[in-house]
Amino acid sequence: MASCLSVSIVFLFAFFVGPFMVAAAGDFNQDVDLTWGGDRAKILEGGNILSLTLDKGSGSGFQSKREYVFGRIDMEIKLVAGNSAGTVTSYYLSSQGPYHDEIDFEFLGNLSGDPYTVHTNVYTQGKGNREQQFHLWFDPTKNFHLYSIVWNPQRIIFLVDNIPIRVYENDESVGVPFPKNQPMKLYSSLWNADQWATRGGLVKTDWSKAPFTAYYRNFNANACFLSTSSGLSSCGSKNSDNLMRSHDWRTQELDANGRRMLRWVQRYFMIYNYCADVKRFPQGRPRECRRFRFF
Repeated sequence: MASCLSVSIVFLFAFFVGPFMVAAAGDFNQDVDLTWGGDRAKILEGGNILSLTLDKGSGSGFQSKREYVFGRIDMEIKLVAGNSAGTVTSYYLSSQGPYHDEIDFEFLGNLSGDPYTVHTNVYTQGKGNREQQFHLWFDPTKNFHLYSIVWNPQRIIFLVDNIPIRVYENDESVGVPFPKNQPMKLYSSLWNADQWATRGGLVKTDWSKAPFTAYYRNFNANACFLSTSSGLSSCGSKNSDNLMRSHDWRTQELDANGRRMLRWVQRYFMIYNYCADVKRFPQGRPRECRRFRFF
């Protein structure tokens, strides 16, 4: 089975990556603010690498300087290695306030040798509860891997190494709110969540393995960003080598090969889908789940 899956990965990946294979290198000194954790959050190598560290005293985090209104957000991350049980590395877009919108990647730590769990969620007007979870088909602690969010007026696409793992469609036509009116910043943090993160909180953080560190590189935002001075939105990438592709995300959807990859991921690696959790919704599934399709 493992060899068949490996062949499938290569076959499907070759069809879909297209022009999005590598995110352009950004400068963390220009792109983000270190927001908490003191010197546990560090910008290294002249702005090319960012590291977040968690120890028993505190975690750490950062946020983008800019706010975005639709776009494609790319980041390469190397997750906490070894026994990372109880830790969460989060990477998400969010607005502010009690009725905030949010698009989440969260990477739930594991015991050594067990797979990471990738937790995804979408909040609209302060309401989430739209979780899907996956295991990855590689070890995310050995090398950097690309994690991307495509957010346009039609849909949200979650991608790992340019392979789609989830699509959340705009279903306003059937009364489901969609995040489109609130600008969002990118946030990331490394923190202790051993009350729930690993096997529902059964496995606690082993502080003898601390400090825990995750690494980031090649942040890029092909996006419409909100000007802090004028309040107006401007679209495109600030990286000149990305200008030709900066508009692709505005209407991006999955073609036949993308849908094939999505089915492959959801068949072999999805471990939880809120739309299939009948016990959770005894009065009927949420409206966005009621049409037969991949989610």
